[in-house]
Amino acid sequence: MLTTLCLDFGNTRLKGCIIDDSGITAVFVLDNDPLHQLGEIITTHKPAFSIMSSVIPLEPGIEELLHRTTHFHKLSSASHLAFTVPVGKPETVGADRLAIAAATVELFPAQNNLSIALGTCITYNFINCSNQLIGGSISPGMGMRFKSLQHNTAALPLVSATWNVPLVGYDTVSNIQSGVVLGMACELDGMINLYKKRYSKFNVVLTGGDLPFLAPHIKNEIFADPDLIFKGLYAISKINHA
Repeated sequence: MLTTLCLDFGNTRLKGCIIDDSGITAVFVLDNDPLHQLGEIITTHKPAFSIMSSVIPLEPGIEELLHRTTHFHKLSSASHLAFTVPVGKPETVGADRLAIAAATVELFPAQNNLSIALGTCITYNFINCSNQLIGGSISPGMGMRFKSLQHNTAALPLVSATWNVPLVGYDTVSNIQSGVVLGMACELDGMINLYKKRYSKFNVVLTGGDLPFLAPHIKNEIFADPDLIFKGLYAISKINHA
């Protein structure tokens, strides 16, 4: 497979990577001028293919640039996938969740898998042993929880995340960090345990930007991969460009 540009345009960050069969060779984040930055990345790395997962409206010209300079595929429910989505409205399943499921199926085919993405929102995505994405859950992510405490109170500050948080906070900042970070870790373990009651054996895969803050506090056995969505996009690109 030739060099591929994988793009994940989420609610918080626009990020991407250059990848081929040997692995990821470059990772980048787009900021103030994504169209110009993408043009420079394409000029430098010369990808033959590109694929995008986006949950936001796109700046005019981005798709035109990708179509003009690469073999471009925009991920959607109409894409060819290595799994099925037997839900009531498959077109409403986010492209990011499809990419995560694709990577999980490639890692653990024909097995029960719970993939959890720790981004703007936490998404729980369950793929059964028949390679079916049957659904999951969505809850507020870490940044959303920190911001809501500041926004909905008169005196609480906006606090940043850290992994090394105390159980018993000793000031306002550490109280908030304890509540948000350890509270989310307990939520994750609790959800995993609920799945254990229904599905005795399955893999738990964690990914997303908040992974470093939460992974140290998870008591269940997990497989952590910060690049899961890129690997899923690459797997889908290979199917759709075959």
